[in-house]
Amino acid sequence: MGRSEMEALQQDIATEAVFEDAIDFDPTAITVDHPAPTAPLVAGVDQAFLDDRIVSAIVLTRGSEVVERTYTVTPMEFPYIPGLLSFREGGPILDAFETLETEPHVIVFDGSGRIHFRQAGLATHIGSALDLPAIGVAKNLLCGRPVDPTDALDAGERVEIVADESVNTADGTVIGHALQTRQYPSYRINPVYVSPGHRLSAETATDIVDRCRGEYKLPEPTRLADAYADEAKAEVK
Repeated sequence: MGRSEMEALQQDIATEAVFEDAIDFDPTAITVDHPAPTAPLVAGVDQAFLDDRIVSAIVLTRGSEVVERTYTVTPMEFPYIPGLLSFREGGPILDAFETLETEPHVIVFDGSGRIHFRQAGLATHIGSALDLPAIGVAKNLLCGRPVDPTDALDAGERVEIVADESVNTADGTVIGHALQTRQYPSYRINPVYVSPGHRLSAETATDIVDRCRGEYKLPEPTRLADAYADEAKAEVK
């Protein structure tokens, strides 16, 4: 499959994705503290790279409780191409989900969702493939523009990210938010960029990530997945 075919597939995926709330759980019940026994299950997903293999880790949490962890090791079959990362990372993540025994209510990815040139980042690909609510949390802004400055935000503050000429949707469409997850008095850190992947609006996706803020810049689901991916990589190595 050539680049043009992959980009066309991304456009098809974005067309099928649902960028509004279509959920059967209460997002306000999500917490990183001690939750009710019926609180929603949140899956954090991240990957580590080992030579020509990809370690895909999933950590399933209910508040501060880790309910399940799993990982898979998959041969790397696709090169690094900006804007097409889902074709390298998506298949291995789906392999990992096949080993997960419990279905999450929502998935949080280290990567983009609708904040993508064709509105089809990793969270959109996998969320649509699994038909589960999905959120992308990226460390850098891939495309779009913030409506206000983001360099002096306090923890918990957010700024809308809207489509510009680099995104294939109407100019000014809200495609996500810059969310300040942590801030320190002695030095400033940058926000993360939250966007819906599937079955969530930009507002609700950011609300959920805001409720997953802990002691670090990364929200707890992806922070735990990042740590577990490194742990699994060391075990495999």
